[in-house]
Amino acid sequence: MSLYLLLSILPALYLLGVQTAPLTLRSPQKRTQGRTWKDQSLLWMQHQTTKGFLNAPDSKNPPRCGVPDFPVSPDSSNGHNRKKRFVLSGGRWDKTDLTYKIIRFPWQLSKVKVRRTIAEALRVWSEVTPLNFTEVRDGRSDIIIDFTRYWHGDNLPFDGPGGILAHAFFPKTHREGDIHFDYDEAWTIGTNLGTDLLQVAAHEFGHVLGLQHSSVSKSLMSPFYTFRYPLSLSADDKLGIQYLYGPPQPPTPPPTIKPEPKPTESESNEIPSSEPDACSTDFDAVSTIRGELFFFKSGYVWRLRGGKLQTGYPALASRHWKGIPEAVDAAFEDSVGNIWFFYGSQYWVFDGKLQASGPLQVSDLGLTVPRVQAAFVWGNDKNRKTYLFRGYEYWRFNPDTRLVESGHSRSMADWRGVPTSIDAVFRDEQGFAYFLRGLYYWKFDPVQVRVLEGYPRLISQDFFNCPVTSSSANSLR
Repeated sequence: MSLYLLLSILPALYLLGVQTAPLTLRSPQKRTQGRTWKDQSLLWMQHQTTKGFLNAPDSKNPPRCGVPDFPVSPDSSNGHNRKKRFVLSGGRWDKTDLTYKIIRFPWQLSKVKVRRTIAEALRVWSEVTPLNFTEVRDGRSDIIIDFTRYWHGDNLPFDGPGGILAHAFFPKTHREGDIHFDYDEAWTIGTNLGTDLLQVAAHEFGHVLGLQHSSVSKSLMSPFYTFRYPLSLSADDKLGIQYLYGPPQPPTPPPTIKPEPKPTESESNEIPSSEPDACSTDFDAVSTIRGELFFFKSGYVWRLRGGKLQTGYPALASRHWKGIPEAVDAAFEDSVGNIWFFYGSQYWVFDGKLQASGPLQVSDLGLTVPRVQAAFVWGNDKNRKTYLFRGYEYWRFNPDTRLVESGHSRSMADWRGVPTSIDAVFRDEQGFAYFLRGLYYWKFDPVQVRVLEGYPRLISQDFFNCPVTSSSANSLR
């Protein structure tokens, strides 16, 4: 074929949604094999370069997905040409409980971090729909996630660093549920120094659930890749996914109890609200879980992300952890992602798939006390330890062996400035520890190994932006 004829054909192929394989691929016998969009995949592309485009945009244009977008059809229901912003692939899952499995992992990140990130990417969609996602390690699964290289069996080869980052397959297609990530990319989490796995994975899951690209530029389903933190859905993303699956199912409300008739003038049969008020309550437990802060009280939980209370909270803790006890005395997340809950003389452990084991007996941990009041993981990355607290005592605990390091307790006097009989404790990203008792908290400096000056302070004011009353402000002064 002459060079002139080849150059005249290539632009026509691009307009038809076809991209020829790059000439630099390792399999020369497949170079002429084209890629038609059809229903096969969506390519979340272009991190730093424009490699992979036939008519590459200049470097000032933002990276984008290389697959042609759906043409927007008019809405004939009202007789006007109204553009629908979110676009559907034409398929959806016929069930709301979906399983997923990770076949291979990127070399830059630990398996624990990848599993947490994938779970968080799925949580973005499950929070606004009735969908539930569970990781499985063996057997069949609805969604299969793989990190692979170059030609890998689906006629959509990767091209090394840059260019194509990932692709996914729609529901109701021959490879529904498959998601492939380019193993050779510089995968990172929470930083724009490489390719952010959380954002790419969340985008690809949108495709796997049935969404095409959105014309709203700042939506997660926009074809253009832009590093945004923290990750969130736009209103358009929510409209699209809820069009397919509907809104989330509300938690089952507690049964309404009809009040008894008033026996005497002095008694009241008014039923107080069962939902505690963060501005006037103490807390049973607090823990940093999956990078977010959770406050527990009487079966309810508040969720803070980036220091901001999330909408829809407080909510029943069972919404997040099915099988959690009716109340929680202490909670912590261990180094491999298991979440531990203590209540009374028992404890429960939720694994990475949020499946619970328990109840188990606290006495089996080697403790000589009947219950635990608070627990957290503290220290730097190389020297992190788990601590359990009760009254005037604390223990160092090994989650791997499920035993305290010594049957003999240590004195709370080691934590200079911290009161005894604390209600809860947690650690922030900078390494500071926060001890809670009643309505107040104490901030503990890991360098000075003592409570900072100016504490205690009100929990309600600093974490929930509640107004301060003179009585509460002066109660410990």
